[in-house]
Amino acid sequence: QYLMANKLDTAMWISRLFTVYCSALFVLPLLGLHEAASFYQRALLANALTSALRLHQRLPHFQLSRAFLAQALLEDSCHYLLYSLIFVNSYPVTMSIFPVLLFSLLHAATYTKKVLDARSSHSLPFLRNLLEKLNANQQNILKFIACNEIFLMPATVFMLFSGQGSLLQPFIYYRFLTLRYSSRRNPYCRTLFTELRIVVEHLIMKPSCPVFVRRLCLSSISFISRLAPTVA
Repeated sequence: QYLMANKLDTAMWISRLFTVYCSALFVLPLLGLHEAASFYQRALLANALTSALRLHQRLPHFQLSRAFLAQALLEDSCHYLLYSLIFVNSYPVTMSIFPVLLFSLLHAATYTKKVLDARSSHSLPFLRNLLEKLNANQQNILKFIACNEIFLMPATVFMLFSGQGSLLQPFIYYRFLTLRYSSRRNPYCRTLFTELRIVVEHLIMKPSCPVFVRRLCLSSISFISRLAPTVA
């Protein structure tokens, strides 16, 4: 009854579980490397479906207007719809599947707990214990996702020069990264950029650091800071 009363949430729950299943079979290619590539695409397509459903839930009245597009780009679900479209037809990259896998796992776990509560407050204690452990590590998982988002930017550039990526991919991914940096709901991308900058500046200011390395890092930090969007 609970599932039927929340049909859209249930559909997203099923698509997220399918995303986790396909992502796991890509990361652990138990059925062979050829099949793993198809599971990579299925995971991203399932994530695109979930993101589209979530975006519809957040913005139910579609309008073909600039204001609606600007509002849609503020939603995290729109960001990951774009993310799925960026990578779905590209060369499979293990790093790119982790954000999809982990976000789906976190959201599926949250809804699974609601389903268990609707059934009985004491049902399946072993599963409840696993879900609570996952929830307890949510902050670390979100930081890991943000780290993946950041380091995928140089990865897309490397893929371009290695012949495994398209010319547009780094530019479109840069747009995705600016959206994640400006996210209202998820500040972890901004937090990780700040933490990485602090760590790098601490290391290069040590006397043992070569001068040319220090200058290169400071120039890189300055360049990346200029590319960062303004956050309201």
